[in-house]
Amino acid sequence: MENRSEVSEFILMGLTDAPELQVPLFIMFTIVYLITLVGNLGLIALISWDSSLHTPMYFFLSNLSLVDIGYSSAVTPKVMAGFLIGDKVISYKGCATQLFFFAAFAGTESFLLACMAYDRHAAVCKPLHYTTTMTSTACAHMASGAYICGFLASSIFTGNTFSHSFCRSNIIHHFFCDLPPILVLSCSNIHTSEMVLFILGSFTSFFPFLVIFASYLLIFIAILKIRSAEGRQKAFSTCASHLTAVSIFYGTAIFMYFQPSSSHSMDSDKMASVFYTIVIPMLNPLVYSLRNKDVKNAFGKAVRVHRL
Repeated sequence: MENRSEVSEFILMGLTDAPELQVPLFIMFTIVYLITLVGNLGLIALISWDSSLHTPMYFFLSNLSLVDIGYSSAVTPKVMAGFLIGDKVISYKGCATQLFFFAAFAGTESFLLACMAYDRHAAVCKPLHYTTTMTSTACAHMASGAYICGFLASSIFTGNTFSHSFCRSNIIHHFFCDLPPILVLSCSNIHTSEMVLFILGSFTSFFPFLVIFASYLLIFIAILKIRSAEGRQKAFSTCASHLTAVSIFYGTAIFMYFQPSSSHSMDSDKMASVFYTIVIPMLNPLVYSLRNKDVKNAFGKAVRVHRL
């Protein structure tokens, strides 16, 4: 505990030191962040406003949008400040807070994606029992469980990480306070921490992934039993957006966290991190709404009401 005072702040190296790239990157990240906020807040407002969207699928989608805003906001504003004014210093407590909220919202998203996969399974495989299976109470319990698991896992992640002493350096070779680059700075034995990270990471990532995999396996079996091509296309279209979001989210997470620390490349980790911390929260509302007839109809209705 006494060793914690050895480091009172950290320095984030950021994405690049090239002076000519700071302003263009600031503009790009600002645009992406604004699209993220407008897209996700707009989707939440639209789902709340239109009663035709008060279904389990859109209930989980509104929570997914809220989580996307949360973990994007935990990282992006600090990155933008680094580009604009060169503020790359973050306090010890600030670093711990950033890690906590990022890990909490990212973990919650993992469990929400599993909830959405189960919802699609119930809709495709057991359509006659869908309304009795996915009741409002069941949906509320599933969403609450996702938040509880995400924030509980993040508390353990953060507490375990910052229980170490940091006396080697205070320079984080990353653009935000993430687990692997922070653990590299520790002068304590981090073997136990890496084991905790792997076990807990397996729970927050692989357990939801197994739920998603099992749900889609049953969905594909059910789709193959549908005789008409139109029926198969309709059933698959209800899952395509969610499957795309799952592939992107888990692909980058596995690349970032589930490899030995010796094989980590900070540059490749940064690129993967940009994708899942900044790009994915922007893409999710686009993936789920642009090709969704229900959302398009609700948006058109909202525009007509506003004009009147």
